[in-house]
Amino acid sequence: MKKFYKLVFTFLAVLLVMAPVLSSVAKADDTTQSSSSVTSTTTTSEDSLAKIKAKGEIVLGTSPDYPPYEFMAKGKVVGMDIEIAKKIAKDMGVKLVIKKMSFDSLLVALQSGKVDMVISGVNPTAKRAKSVDFSKSYYKAGQYILINKSDKGVYKNRNSFSDKKLGAQTGSLPYNLAKSHAKGATVKGMDTVSDLVIALKSHKVEGVVLDEPTAKAYAENDSSIVAVNGKFDLGSDETNDVVAVAKGSTSLTTQINHSIDDIKDNNSITGYLKTAGSYMKVNTANTSMWHYWKYFALGIEYTVGISAISVVLGFLIGILLAFMRLSKVKVFKWLGTAYVEFVRGTPLMVQILFVYFGLGVIVNIPAVISGIIAVSLNSGAYVCEVIRGGILSIDKGQDEAARSLGLNSHDTMFSVVLPQAIRNIWPALGNEFVSLIKETSIVSIIGVSDMIYQLKIVQADTYRGVIPIVITMILYFILTFAISRILRHYEIKMNSKMNRTV
Repeated sequence: MKKFYKLVFTFLAVLLVMAPVLSSVAKADDTTQSSSSVTSTTTTSEDSLAKIKAKGEIVLGTSPDYPPYEFMAKGKVVGMDIEIAKKIAKDMGVKLVIKKMSFDSLLVALQSGKVDMVISGVNPTAKRAKSVDFSKSYYKAGQYILINKSDKGVYKNRNSFSDKKLGAQTGSLPYNLAKSHAKGATVKGMDTVSDLVIALKSHKVEGVVLDEPTAKAYAENDSSIVAVNGKFDLGSDETNDVVAVAKGSTSLTTQINHSIDDIKDNNSITGYLKTAGSYMKVNTANTSMWHYWKYFALGIEYTVGISAISVVLGFLIGILLAFMRLSKVKVFKWLGTAYVEFVRGTPLMVQILFVYFGLGVIVNIPAVISGIIAVSLNSGAYVCEVIRGGILSIDKGQDEAARSLGLNSHDTMFSVVLPQAIRNIWPALGNEFVSLIKETSIVSIIGVSDMIYQLKIVQADTYRGVIPIVITMILYFILTFAISRILRHYEIKMNSKMNRTV
């Protein structure tokens, strides 16, 4: 048991030094993150701009699924908003670094210092103004509604959807307008526009509320849908598109406003939209899934890499927690039990967001490492219970027999009990490992380029909704089936070895 206690104390020591280690990793490996180790959530008016110039880069947060504002084409983020961001960075004399993530995570990333500014069709609502600051308006678009071409003439504006379903991007202005102005309509929120278009074409919703340029862009590139004027009341300034920055960033806001004034004076928005349109025309030239094999390959690389590391770390954490829960030392037993109950009682998505954004306030952890940490810690709680159940399933007579042969408690556990327990729980462990591959899909919410993230890029890039999903399903099945066969192979070998021993 002395070795066990040493193992526990070693683990606790590792936890204490983990933060600075991860901080150094973040600086060395995450090229999409800010080079500063910690960015305050509220900068002062004197140094917000100075800090960006000092590090030589400004980090943009955006959700590239909203053409022509921001979207993926030829493997890079393009669009009107990206051109604006380039102009702002150029005027500051710094490099533009683009950080991709889901729309509803952008302002959280801004508050936690993961990004320096957000340009993603953001509207300056009163609620958002409590948490972040806004620049001058650079664009104001009308609100249109996408409908299926077969329904043309049936739905004419927002008043045509009484007792019908309207879709909109969660947390966006179109969502709020649909809720407040489309009387009698049920509003369904989704994370991405590509998902909304799929829902429309599969008749899950009757219409999708979008900014005018976005609605027209989809309609022009998909003959099965059309865009109609929603005729929403857009008298409020909250319908303008602005740049969001951290609260109190006065000097940064002033600098951004200078760039926006220059954009307006030169009527650059027209050119930016034209540039975005040219990308969209090329964007639909080849929508074959073979054309996008590199996207899927990159998704597999990230998914397998995160899963492999998380499996090892989760297994080690699970063994340690199992011993803690079986320990006769009440403190260890209580800590192990509390950890397992807490992790199993909270969603993995929330844990990932906490590690990335919550701990990000203290230490700058890259998205990939945040995903690995969260998934490993989550898996460890479940592996713990599997291992603990396996150890408890071994008959006490095995322990007594080992002791009668002169083995101490340590040798009994690791030479007699654990080997038999591992053999008994191998199918359950295999199931946990297979599940882990599928669970890593959730790391896409913080911008990790796993298969789900690549799936959404392909959907937005091709305007095809179902086929990329089918391809992703097949790839996940191939991965999980291969892992299942490998695990089954070793299960047969263990059983054969045990039978020969008996």
